[in-house]
Amino acid sequence: MIFKATVAALMLGASAFAASAEGWKPESPECIAPANPGGGWDFTCRQVGKSMQDLGLIEKTMQVVNLAGGGGGVAYAEVVNKRNDSNDLIVAASSATATRLAQGAYPGNTMDQVRWLASIGADYGVIAVAADSEITTLPALLDMIKNDPTSVSVAGGSAVGGWDHLKVLIAANAYGVEDVRKVKYIAFDGGGEAVTQLLAGSVQAFTGDISEAKGFVDSGDLKVIAVLSPERLGGEFADFPTAKEQGVDAIGANWRGFYAPGGMSDEAYDAWVGNISALYASPEWKEIMAANGLAPLDLQGADFEKFVSESVAQIQNISREIGIIK
Repeated sequence: MIFKATVAALMLGASAFAASAEGWKPESPECIAPANPGGGWDFTCRQVGKSMQDLGLIEKTMQVVNLAGGGGGVAYAEVVNKRNDSNDLIVAASSATATRLAQGAYPGNTMDQVRWLASIGADYGVIAVAADSEITTLPALLDMIKNDPTSVSVAGGSAVGGWDHLKVLIAANAYGVEDVRKVKYIAFDGGGEAVTQLLAGSVQAFTGDISEAKGFVDSGDLKVIAVLSPERLGGEFADFPTAKEQGVDAIGANWRGFYAPGGMSDEAYDAWVGNISALYASPEWKEIMAANGLAPLDLQGADFEKFVSESVAQIQNISREIGIIK
């Protein structure tokens, strides 16, 4: 299956190395979240920035800049074209970033124009509905799509053809929906905005990641009808059914991490990699991962770059398979 390598990577153990207390430090640390507040990229920037400062890995507060548009394309172009030599800047990335790169959706941009720093874990995908929805299972939703694709709109925080879109197509494909291109997907700039539209009744379902959905589940607004994981997650996520246990063999894991400007100095690059690695290895980050449903994914520097490159190739394959690209 296309995502076997990704799932295997989630099993990697911690191998982070501690950042040195001496050496290069950012003067004005900044993280771009390529979406509006409330989604997974926003969570990545804000939680990592706060945790790094709490642990003393950075001395100053991380400024978070929300730069939405084009499924991350606006932020990517900004970094490549205008911020290429910034040593203080990191950018939140995920499988959605790899998806858009794989599909050529960032015009003129390729993955080798930036430097890939490190991962901080992985989210499994979820499909959810409003808490008061009459839909209670994934097969019920997919039956509605099978019978009348126009009757169901599914909202996500990535562009059309992006990772959130792919997740619901993978589930539909696994359930036997003959032409998944008929699935009605509506793109928003971030998971938070997609959930808002779901709660307003504009759409019938939400496709995103478990970290995006968690706050809305806790507030009583969302009902998760399927997690796209091989087996049930632990802890407070144990009540969420998997797609597989409902007869839908669909798995989707969304890695989370960071890239940096292509012209970043080696000294700054090594320091950021070290800081993210030290954060990942900390007991505090393990608690945050557990609380937010993040699965292990511990990759830094060249290993992370290789992983992203392989992810791009895998997503190109599945995108061709379901007719998104030729």
